[in-house]
Amino acid sequence: MIGERFDARRVGSEGRSWTNWSGHQTCRPGDFIRVSGLGELAEVVGRAASEGRQVTTVGSGHSFTPAALSDDLLLDISRIAGVISVDRISGLVEVGGGTILADLNRELDRLGLAMPNLGDIDRQTIAGAVSTGTHGTGLALPNISAQIERIEVMDSAGTVREFSPGSDELLAARVAIGSLGVITSITLRAVPSFNLHRVDAPMDLDGVLGDFERLCEENEHFEFFVFPYTRTALTLSRNRTGRPLAPRSKTDRFLGDVLIENGLGDLALRAAGKFRSAIPKMARYSTGFMSQSEQVDVSHRVFANYRTIRFNEMEYALPAEVGPTVLEQVLTMIEREGFPLPMPIECRVSAGDDALISQAHGRPTAYIAIHQHRTMEYEPYFREIEKIFREVDGRPHWGKLHFRTAGNLAPAFPGWSDFQAVRDRLDPARTFSNAYVTEVLGA
Repeated sequence: MIGERFDARRVGSEGRSWTNWSGHQTCRPGDFIRVSGLGELAEVVGRAASEGRQVTTVGSGHSFTPAALSDDLLLDISRIAGVISVDRISGLVEVGGGTILADLNRELDRLGLAMPNLGDIDRQTIAGAVSTGTHGTGLALPNISAQIERIEVMDSAGTVREFSPGSDELLAARVAIGSLGVITSITLRAVPSFNLHRVDAPMDLDGVLGDFERLCEENEHFEFFVFPYTRTALTLSRNRTGRPLAPRSKTDRFLGDVLIENGLGDLALRAAGKFRSAIPKMARYSTGFMSQSEQVDVSHRVFANYRTIRFNEMEYALPAEVGPTVLEQVLTMIEREGFPLPMPIECRVSAGDDALISQAHGRPTAYIAIHQHRTMEYEPYFREIEKIFREVDGRPHWGKLHFRTAGNLAPAFPGWSDFQAVRDRLDPARTFSNAYVTEVLGA
């Protein structure tokens, strides 16, 4: 095999293991190879398939699940990146699968274009983001994968296949957890660049939940955070604006994001793990730092947040109409059982889409995300909360922690059998699989 090869079977300083962003998922693959281009990728994949090996592609490691873990061949395609072509009139932009979202956003901005919606993290690769159903917030806006007009995927023979609108393959490949092949390029429909007016405002939680539908309808992008054991929510609304730019100052960003939210916040969370009985009091104290603020800036700078606190996360996609009720049930359970969860819960919304195994397939969606600092145990609490989500036909985010398997996931996705039919055609030997893919999609 060619390409830059890391032999992970070696031990000591020459060995190479891989760990995800939170530090929770770790593997030591049989081979860890960073390819420099499509030619090398074709040779590596073709030879691996002929030897009966399993191939997993890794992005930036922002999935909390074991989606990128491998004990066989782990591929890094970070050098298959950048804008390949652009049509400013139609907004169609083709990018390499290994392109980091932050880099894509800057390049689109230079071209006078933008992504219509983004999540609050921009460090993922575009292939990893769409493969797991990454999304932002906005009742009329679907997840990032819905922007895909065309996608190119390398199969086990080392051949690049192109999937276009109208094909079952495209509907499957938009969200596939890496199970259909290596994504080499994605053609997205961008929009003319725009500015966003962001307003952060603390509100009484009862008021937010009672007016949730109205708040989502009146704002292009609306979400909120609430600490367990409290009744104050921090609401974030973002709307397009023609107002002049009024970004946050460097001093404000440093004090608010670097020093207080991430620096002191991380120290407080570490202390919470050692003094769990104080978590309710600490949560109520933390709400004191919520304050009214606003800014106007280029869209991608408003969407993305600075984040250095490492945590583990579970997020479920629910029918939009039950979001407020379910969130109240979750908060009640946490308080009743005394769960040591000191980090805020996030609630967002999105439009439905047609990707076969997208979490938002066929329905407007409310997302509820539960977080736990990486130094603290999460599993028993996440498992109990997951039971609430499952009672209302919740679907897990493919890149966030959950405890579901293919047998009980299939009934939750109307397009499940269609997806499996595409998977059987494109990868009958299951070359593009690992333990996680096998667990959630079946063998």
